[in-house]
Amino acid sequence: MIDRERLEAIVREAGQIALAGWPGDGHALDVWDKTPDNPVTAIDLAVDDFLKSELRALLPAAGWLSEETTDAPARLAGDLAWLVDPIDGTRDFIRGRDGWAVSVALVNTARPLLGYLYAPARRRAEGGEFWHGEAGKGSWRNGRRLAASNRKQLPGARVPAWKLSDEDADLEMVEQPNSIALRMAMVAADEADLLATVRWGFEWDIAAAGLIAREAGAAVTDAFGKPLNYNKADPRALGVLVTAPAIHGAAVERLAGRAQALQNRANQ
Repeated sequence: MIDRERLEAIVREAGQIALAGWPGDGHALDVWDKTPDNPVTAIDLAVDDFLKSELRALLPAAGWLSEETTDAPARLAGDLAWLVDPIDGTRDFIRGRDGWAVSVALVNTARPLLGYLYAPARRRAEGGEFWHGEAGKGSWRNGRRLAASNRKQLPGARVPAWKLSDEDADLEMVEQPNSIALRMAMVAADEADLLATVRWGFEWDIAAAGLIAREAGAAVTDAFGKPLNYNKADPRALGVLVTAPAIHGAAVERLAGRAQALQNRANQ
């Protein structure tokens, strides 16, 4: 049995390491591009190193998959794996905005067991936003149990976005943190009704938040409406869709053409 108190403490400490270097508090930052238009900071790497050391010590049998660690096939040898994004929402982190979070999930045989998000720059009077979920038991933010949106109609649905395409003009924009995990969690907290991406993304971005949203009652799938699996040899997912359950089918239908176009390009 994993020590959940110790796990929470590790995630919180990782968040404090990140916060100690956050430009929003006036700290200078060492930033470079891993690949064109794909920034990383020295803080990302420091948090990644800390989590790798502490989580491996907590559960040595678990494999490791992280945005900031070179992938190794050894993680596929067992059923358990940590899926980690040390700073999800690096662009907001770099800009001194608060829309970033530490994301940690423990996956067993392709399904998340535990998911943790910590956004220490948000709700600072409460010590930050600390989200967690456990398979079959529910999810919480700062100790308060979450219940997802129960919206019944897709038109008018709240979606975290800065702009919308003409075909989505019937939706309502709400705050969009850079962190995809925080946007997914907004549906869990009934602060949004719909989060959708139609692009290739990575498991470490969505595993923790997907569990938190699902345990709050949201529908969580890929862009085609299919279940999400984790710790795959190719750690990508074709989009993510998190919605109030009653509008999931309509959202899948609306995204179908866009998702298929992306799939077709990938197969060319």
